[in-house]
Amino acid sequence: MALPKKSPQREKKLAPFTPSPTLMGGADIKPEQDEAVFDGLTEAEREKVKQTLAKARARTNGPPMGLKMEDGVLNVLHRASHNEAATGLLLMADLGTADPHFHAGVTGQVATLGSHGKKLDEVNSNFVLSVVRAVEPRDELEAMLAVQMGAIHAATMMMARKFNHVDTIPQQDAAERALNKLARTYAMQMEALKRYRTGGQQKVTVEHVTVNAGGQAIVGAVAHGVGGQHEK
Repeated sequence: MALPKKSPQREKKLAPFTPSPTLMGGADIKPEQDEAVFDGLTEAEREKVKQTLAKARARTNGPPMGLKMEDGVLNVLHRASHNEAATGLLLMADLGTADPHFHAGVTGQVATLGSHGKKLDEVNSNFVLSVVRAVEPRDELEAMLAVQMGAIHAATMMMARKFNHVDTIPQQDAAERALNKLARTYAMQMEALKRYRTGGQQKVTVEHVTVNAGGQAIVGAVAHGVGGQHEK
C-alpha cells in the first residue's frame, strides 16, 4: 500500500546551513568586543552569554579539521594558530593518546565520515571530533568508543530524516527498524562507557529496620559478624 505522495511545494530542499565563524568559536571574540555582543540582550540573556563565552575561552582543544580532495586523495588539514609540534600534541590530547599512529588512524577514520565521493563535509567530521572532546577520553579505548558514538548519532539523525520522508509502507518499516537499532546502539555505547570508567563495579547499600523485643529500632546499614548473633 503506497502512502499519498507529497506535493511538489512540500519537497523543496532547504539551503545548507553553514555556521558562521562567530557561532563556531566564541573564543575568537575579544574581551573588548563583549559589550557589542551584549548589546540589546536582557539581563538573563547577558548572563547566559557570559557563561558561554567563559567556557569557550577556557577551551584548550586542538584546531578544527579541514578536508581537501586532491587527485582523488582525501587530505586532512588543521587550521592551527600554533607551531606544528604544539598542534599535534593538542590533537593527540583531544583523543586521550600520546601515540601519533593512533591519532593518525582515528583522524583518517573521522575524515572519511565527512567525505562522500567528491563531496566534502567538514562540519560532520568536526562534529564527531567535538563529541570526542566532550567525552574527554582518558585513553585510546575511550576515544574509539567516543568516535563510534558520534558516528552512530550522525547516522541516527540521517535515518530519522529518511523516516520522515518515506513514500511507501515498506520504506517506513525499514527506516523504523534501522532507527530503532541505531538508537539502542547509542544507549548501549553510553552504558559501555560508564561501565568501563567505573571498572564494571556496582555499589549496593542495603538498609532496613530491626526491632527486637523490648528494644529500640536501629535504622541504617547493618553488618553481621561471621557467626551471626550470639544466643543469650
